[in-house]
Amino acid sequence: MFRPPRVLLRPGLARQLASRAAAPSSSPIRSGIYGTVFVVSAGLFAIYYFDARSAIHRYVLTPLLRNALDAETGHKFAVQVLKTGLAPRDPVADDARLKASLWGHEFSNPVGLAAGFDKNGEAIDGLFNLGFSWVEIGSVTPKPQPGNPRPRVFHLPEDLGLINRYGFPSEGHAAVLSRLRARIPRFPDENSTAAFRPGAMLAVNLGKNKESPADSIDDFVAGVHTFGAYSDVLVINVSSPNTPGLRGLQNREALETLLTGVTAARDQIPTRKPKLVLKIAPDLTETQLAEIAGVIASKSIDAVIVSNTTTQRPSSLDDLNKAELGGLSGAPLKPYSLAAVRTLRKNLPAEIPLIGCGGISSGADALEYAKAGASLVQVYTGFGYDGVGACRRIKDELAEALQKEGTTWAQVVDKAVTELSFRKPPPKALEAPSGTGTVQDLIAEAEELRRLVEQLQTRVE
Repeated sequence: MFRPPRVLLRPGLARQLASRAAAPSSSPIRSGIYGTVFVVSAGLFAIYYFDARSAIHRYVLTPLLRNALDAETGHKFAVQVLKTGLAPRDPVADDARLKASLWGHEFSNPVGLAAGFDKNGEAIDGLFNLGFSWVEIGSVTPKPQPGNPRPRVFHLPEDLGLINRYGFPSEGHAAVLSRLRARIPRFPDENSTAAFRPGAMLAVNLGKNKESPADSIDDFVAGVHTFGAYSDVLVINVSSPNTPGLRGLQNREALETLLTGVTAARDQIPTRKPKLVLKIAPDLTETQLAEIAGVIASKSIDAVIVSNTTTQRPSSLDDLNKAELGGLSGAPLKPYSLAAVRTLRKNLPAEIPLIGCGGISSGADALEYAKAGASLVQVYTGFGYDGVGACRRIKDELAEALQKEGTTWAQVVDKAVTELSFRKPPPKALEAPSGTGTVQDLIAEAEELRRLVEQLQTRVE
């Protein structure tokens, strides 16, 4: 009968093996240390992640998102993250120098987000949490529509620009309205804005369906009736280059009809009435801008956003995507938009404010718009390139620039608007009332009489 060989162990080695077999795999102290390290590390990372100023967002996550996904998919992913409430936040209170005033309302800062990022009102509060004082959703069309075929968004990283030909993809009035209603607190403050937070406002950008007649204003009137009671501002968008015929509504007669219709619809709202703001294109000539200014001044329009994207392609563009059709935004848009602000400012009275939009990615850019006469500014493409900390960086740079100049945002705007706005020339009286003329007036009249007498005498001779 076979028997396995016996293995003889030294007594000391046998006791060591027995003790190891009987001991637990890890001690409670070691487990506690590992658990504590994990919790602390996770907590520190959470603090770092939820701070919008963290470098990881600007230099790691945002570039990764931009390079790993196509432009539109990355855009949608960012909206969904902001929608969840798990997105970073701006943890710093705004500097007092940044306070801005518009329509008697005080904003904590002048930096807002332009329409086009949150098209369907999905991430409103997530965007406000990033420090924007003004969030504009949309454009929203009455009926749902898919927009233009993909691909329709193109990065121009070499030029810090973006070309889009979205064509107003929208879930429609009903879907967006339901989201706005869902945000209303159970016990809202009657004096609060539709943003439901201090120092901020919510705007809805109104567009029109592609299938609607080009000269029809019905879609805009419907938007005023639908969203008037649920927004602080309604933006009439007649400047997108991606909806056929839309920019034709900027022509004088069409614009007069449009503004008459939307102001009448706004006046029919029984509750608090929103402000009406017109958004124009940067591709208008000085003559066209002067005509638009005349129409705006004659209607009850509360402000003008200057501007939408441009169809122009400056020769400085280097990126291969520059040949794509659509509206160009970002840094290459700034010269066109800023020129339009200056032209419109000198053709509009001080009572009608301007909101600058186009190529703003720094505090210096924002300040340049203020000195051109813009009361507020909006960002879009710069936000996409810099990530969630873009608003805070712009505000910090702006506050630093204002401190160096020893002034505030409100003071810069007031000075520019006062000096640059259109002023009606004083009417010339045909006959001055007796006893009201100055010595200079009497001398001028005497000189004119002498000249007339000399002319008469010459003719008689």
